[in-house]
Amino acid sequence: MSTENEDISMLAEIDASPIEVSPDEIDKELPIMTLRNLAIFPTVVMPVTVGRKTTLKLVNAALKDKASIVIATQKVSEVENPGFKDLYPTGVIGKVLRIFEMPGGNTTVILQANGPKVHLESVTSSRPYLKGTVSVIEEEKEIEESDESKALIDTCRDLSYKLIDASDRLSPDIAFAIKNLDKEEALINFICTNFPLDLETKFDLLDINILKDRIYRLIQVLNKELQLAILKNNIQLRTREELDRQQKEYFLQQQIKNIQDELGNGLDEEVEELRRKAQDKKWKQEVAELFEREVSKLERINPQSPDYNVQLSYLQTLLALPWEEYTEDSINIPNAEKVLNKDHYGLEKVKERILEHLAVLKLKGDFKAPIICLYGPPGVGKTSLGRSIASALKRKYIRMSLGGVHDEAEIRGHRKTYIGAMPGRIIKSLIKAKSSNPVIILDEIDKLGSDQRGDPSSAMLEVLDPEQNNTFHDNYIDIDYDLSKVMFIATANNLGTIPTPLLDRMELIEVSGYITEEKIEIARRHLIPKEMEANGLTKEHLKFSKPAIEYIIENYTRESGVRELEKKISKVMRKIALEIASDKFEGLHELKPTDIPTYLGVPEYSRDKYQGNEYAGVVTGLAWTAVGGEILFVETSLSKGKGSRLTLTGNLGDVMKESAMLALEYLKAHSHLLDLPEDIFENWNIHIHVPEGAIPKDGPSAGITMVTSLASALTQRKVKANLAMTGEITLRGKVLPVGGIREKILAAKRAGIKEIILCEENKKDIDEIPALYLKGVSFHYVKDIQEVLKLALTEEKVAHPIDFTIPKENNNTKESC
Repeated sequence: MSTENEDISMLAEIDASPIEVSPDEIDKELPIMTLRNLAIFPTVVMPVTVGRKTTLKLVNAALKDKASIVIATQKVSEVENPGFKDLYPTGVIGKVLRIFEMPGGNTTVILQANGPKVHLESVTSSRPYLKGTVSVIEEEKEIEESDESKALIDTCRDLSYKLIDASDRLSPDIAFAIKNLDKEEALINFICTNFPLDLETKFDLLDINILKDRIYRLIQVLNKELQLAILKNNIQLRTREELDRQQKEYFLQQQIKNIQDELGNGLDEEVEELRRKAQDKKWKQEVAELFEREVSKLERINPQSPDYNVQLSYLQTLLALPWEEYTEDSINIPNAEKVLNKDHYGLEKVKERILEHLAVLKLKGDFKAPIICLYGPPGVGKTSLGRSIASALKRKYIRMSLGGVHDEAEIRGHRKTYIGAMPGRIIKSLIKAKSSNPVIILDEIDKLGSDQRGDPSSAMLEVLDPEQNNTFHDNYIDIDYDLSKVMFIATANNLGTIPTPLLDRMELIEVSGYITEEKIEIARRHLIPKEMEANGLTKEHLKFSKPAIEYIIENYTRESGVRELEKKISKVMRKIALEIASDKFEGLHELKPTDIPTYLGVPEYSRDKYQGNEYAGVVTGLAWTAVGGEILFVETSLSKGKGSRLTLTGNLGDVMKESAMLALEYLKAHSHLLDLPEDIFENWNIHIHVPEGAIPKDGPSAGITMVTSLASALTQRKVKANLAMTGEITLRGKVLPVGGIREKILAAKRAGIKEIILCEENKKDIDEIPALYLKGVSFHYVKDIQEVLKLALTEEKVAHPIDFTIPKENNNTKESC
């Protein structure tokens, strides 16, 4: 139902004098007429258009029986059959005065709120129309005559007149009605009913039961509405002035164009083409306005001027950018896992971390995840991991090499006023990708440089901050561009060279080196098929056995990744390709370890093998290097002397030297555990050496190896055969955990070690290694050095043990002065 309050003249023909409503009528069940989008206050007469069939039945019955009805308002106008919860709790008692059949088939009902204000208690029936029970709300309808009351009424009238003048939503006839209303209650309720206030405000006024308070509240509401109406009129006035100014500018522009046509400098076809392309762009209003301004500037430049090409290049760059253009993501975790496993063997922890990131992105949906930084030694597949992520997401892939970049403008671009100015690499990458949500690989981010032209790593701070990169500012395009949907994946070899603020913005994922077993599988699955295709060979020409691949890895490469291995495999294939091209090929080559030197020459590297336990003081330790695990030997020898002298050789670092001193001090303090002679440390010098002196060595993991080596030398007892160990020590004899366990264990296995002593806390590292790689090796987990010595030292003495007995001095010998 909608009000027809503009037609005030209709009400003049109706007798709208108040009708008394008896209490008996109110106490019984009453029909409820529900209104949409308007509220009626007591004493007000109002025409209402009726459309619902149930409401037509209600008003016809009420007019016929001259019965009172409850006039209530729906909270939501869209509800077709409202119930108790759909109605405002406050209503009024009223009567149906007249029913008019209007042209067009509409029915208009004249309602009079002649009764008191009531509270809706319940709805008792909905057939044939809504019925319910109510209770009367007591009101204070009179106000004392005073200067204050007169001022209040006059203020209401004045504000009403002003609002009618200022608003185009109110009929001037309403002012006539307000002027002729004398009673305070009727005047206030008429204004509350007929003025275009929202329903919440109207019911706020209706719920005020003291007339004086209602007047104060109404004055506040009218003041606010008047201010809004004045503001709206001012805005419309300014808009008309702006339109007039734009029309003037349009005519001036037309005149300028006509003059240019007369001079022979008409619009270039390129400018028209720019405007046509701009119509297909989905850019924001801000960008569209900038583009139009720049095109207008281009129109005023002579095509023969150098500035013309500068401006044209700038506009072409704006059009080439993929504003609001995105590829559809496909975050299918099982499919992503399948792609990663297909492209990369091993790296289980890394792939798990990447899948976790993708899962978060799928759940969040906004792709504002931390920037990933894959770091590790060269050749382990960091860049190709990024390519696999792009493939799994079905996004465009862009690789951006940052190695050697030392100019901030390479990232942010140059200002277009400079000669030869161009956008930065980020914007150029987006133009190349033709999408605003590609996967961009920031390769070698640790090799960014800096000089007097700026620090590009500082410019990368904005790019790699998810909270800032939605307004990335390139100096060339000179307007913010949203990078928040771009997935950045950085790669690095050395975290130490990356500035701390930049490092803090990235989620670090370590991509460690491959072990020999993993390299064998990578060669079989990826490198050999790739190099076969690259060298024009097929499976009919050669076949690598697993031992042959392992022989190449162990004897011709020293790396964490597989780049050198790929080169060696390629070299073998080139030799075979030469045989085929020279007609010397004699059939399928099934390569074995003995065949490899024929193609690759003498082995370039060799790994240490276990050397037995025939010597006292020689113990096998385990070491981690950037290219995998290694075994190392710690040798201790004793020589007669003044004692208390410890010599360390083998190019040892400070931490390793401290481990040797700790080991010696521990044995001095606990010599009774090994039944050592009391004066052994006073009469014998100790020398500890770690072979391969040209190679620097450091770290605490050789601690228990040095203790065992010293103990074996001092007791002349053999060390258990085929035993290796790794662990840090403390001065009180505790054994602490160390890192690189996986690489160390596999190196020990290759060297023929059968038993390994580790700190008890390193058991968790062993549990993460596949059982296949641990077959044939047993582990002993220890907490302190005493357990190490019990496990490592046998009771058997070495051949030709040192005699620690010091002969007594000859009594005839004179003391020299």
